[in-house]
Parts: sequence; C-alpha cells; structure tokens
Amino acid sequence: MYTYAYQARDHHGKIIAGVQDALNEENALNSLMSRGLMVLTITQKSAASKRKKNTSVKETDLVLFTRQLATMIDAGIPLVGALTALYETADPKRQGGLRNVVGDITSRVQGGDSFNQALAKHPHVFGRLYTSMVKAGETGGLLSEILDRLAGFLEASARLRKKVKSALTYPVAVISIAMLITTFLIVKVVPVFAEIFKDFGKPLPAPTQFLVDLSDFMRNDWYYIIGGVIAAFFGLRAFVRSKTGNELWNIWQLKLPVFGSLIHKISMSRFARTFSQLIRSGVPILETLEIVGGSAGNTVVEKSIQGISADVEKGDNLSVAMSKKPIFPPMMLRMVSAGESTGKIDEMLEKMADFWDEEIEATLSALTSLLEPILIVVLGIIVGGIVIALFLPIFQLSEVVSG
Repeated sequence: MYTYAYQARDHHGKIIAGVQDALNEENALNSLMSRGLMVLTITQKSAASKRKKNTSVKETDLVLFTRQLATMIDAGIPLVGALTALYETADPKRQGGLRNVVGDITSRVQGGDSFNQALAKHPHVFGRLYTSMVKAGETGGLLSEILDRLAGFLEASARLRKKVKSALTYPVAVISIAMLITTFLIVKVVPVFAEIFKDFGKPLPAPTQFLVDLSDFMRNDWYYIIGGVIAAFFGLRAFVRSKTGNELWNIWQLKLPVFGSLIHKISMSRFARTFSQLIRSGVPILETLEIVGGSAGNTVVEKSIQGISADVEKGDNLSVAMSKKPIFPPMMLRMVSAGESTGKIDEMLEKMADFWDEEIEATLSALTSLLEPILIVVLGIIVGGIVIALFLPIFQLSEVVSG
C-alpha cells in the first residue's frame, strides 16, 4: 500500500490537493476518478502509514472473496488484476478488514511473493488449510479450481456452525429467562411475604425460611455472588486453557450422555471433509494429517491423528493406522479401506462428511425438540417451588390462629 499526493480539478472547476492511499498509481487514479475528480498531477509520496489497521474478516466475506477470486482467475484475469478489482469493490465501511487484508496481499504479490506466501502473512484470516490448498493449486496450475473447492468447503463449515448455534439459541434463551424470573421473585417478591410472616409469631417451614434467608443474602451480600461468579468464570477459563485442563475438558466432552455423541460426529465430519479437500488438492498425506490434526478442535482427536501420522510415516496404510485408534468408527474405517483400494479416498471421505452432516442435523433437531418440554418443566418447577414455599405458611394459618 502506497500514499500518493495529487492535484485535481473537481466538478466545479476548483483545483484541490490531497493524498490517496492505493495499491499502485493506476489504482489511485481510478479511485480519484470515481469521486468525480480530474487528476492533474499525481506522485508517489511514501509507503502507507504503519499504524495498526483493522484486519478482522467475517466468515461470509471470506467465502465471497474466495468465490469471486476463483471466478475471475477462471475467466483468465491475472492474479494481481483480480486482487486489485476485489480491493476496489470491497466496501471500506462494511468490509474494512477484508479491504486492508486484500490490499496487503496485493502489495506483497506485486513485490514478488507467491500468493500462498502473501496469504500466510495473515494466519488469523487464512488458516494453514487455506494456504496449503492454495500452494498446491499454484504448484499444479489449478488455482481457480482449488479456490472454488475452498469456497464450497468454507460454506459447508459455516452451515454446520450455524446449525449448532441455532440449536443452542433456544435453551440458552429459556435458561436466561428462568434466571431473570427467579432473581426477580427472590429479590422483589419474597421480601414482601417475609414482612407478612413476621407477624405470625411461629417458626416458618424450612423451605420458606430457606427462601427468606436466600433473599436476604442476595439483597445484602450480592457482591459476594458477583465476585464468586467472576472468580469461578476466570478460574475455569484459566484451567481449560491450560494443557492439562484442556485435555480433561475434551475427554469429558466426548463422554457426555447426548452431547458427547454430537461432538464426536462434528469432529469426524470436520476430519473427513478437511482430509478429503486436502488430498484432492494434491497436498501430501503427511502434511494433510498434520493440518487436519491441528484443525480437529479436540485434543483426543488431535492425538489420535498424530498417532496415525507416525504409523503412516513408518509404512502402514491409512486404514490400518486408523484402525488402531478407537476414536474412529468402523464405518469410516471401511470407507477409507475401500477408498484406498479404488484410489478414490477423497470421494469416500467426502461422502462420509455429508452423511455425518445429515446425522448432526437430525440429532440437533431431535435434541431441540426434546429440550423444549424439559426446559419448560424445569422452569415450572423452579417458579412453582418458589410460589409453594411462599404459600406454605399461609396454608398453616388456621393452625396459627387456633394456637
């Protein structure tokens, strides 16, 4: 990215001067002309400011960038020209991060870097999977095809994440509402009944007394609760981020009654689809296993893949190496074995990924349907329990009066 000083005439005929950040002089001229300026002189001033710029890119923007770049290259447009066009069409307000990243990549490619080397300078946007597939595409002369596959892969991954998030939205919303209602009843309603119960002159039932004590604690010592929640949150987060804690957390996830099976299917789907795309793109199998292991999202799966890589390096077939790891289901082992026999392992794994995506969707739908009545019952028990505890002394009012 460079800065250009210019003099231009606006639509009123007035001569104005200023500076323009652009990838090159042609790009600067196009930007100024699009603003209705007639450029009189333009000179390169310096490289653009090194201040920290926004480089966060939305997943949807990344998919669109990949798809458009594949289409342009397939149409015969040179890589630099395609990147420059995408830079110019990116909205500075809505797609500022993408615009900055594409601008930097274009400058690096113009400076002599290969496309995959320029992408590797932004690992938070383009992961190792992305850069490895692009590298294989550049080496084999199939960059447009590889980018098209990448766009499809990113879209499939985004759909899976959206399904999981949408399935979790309802239970999270219901639990949040239940907590708000419970807090309101304990903080605002219970104290009113507590004042009434003082005149009874008789010990309150245990549930009612517990509720009154809890209300007093939450109203008078609320800072202990907030402090405890904050300490528990940061303590748990620190534990999960540690090596031992992360391993225990991932092992525990896979052992959960219903969610463990779902997490396992998601991990297998991600493994199969990523492996399929990398092998189809021409990435060597050992490098493929290393990349897939790093993107597994679960340490148990990652360690299993590392073990497979070590066995394959020693000379074992992929299916034989996978059969030694109990994390991989028998169906996957049979499909991989069949793929090795026919030379179509990428197709077999892609079919497995599609199958698991359907299984995940069915599991999420069933889980959502099952959670709805369970959460409603839990909410009813909590609110109903509070109401019953409040009215227990009133039910004993006749006994108090006779006394």
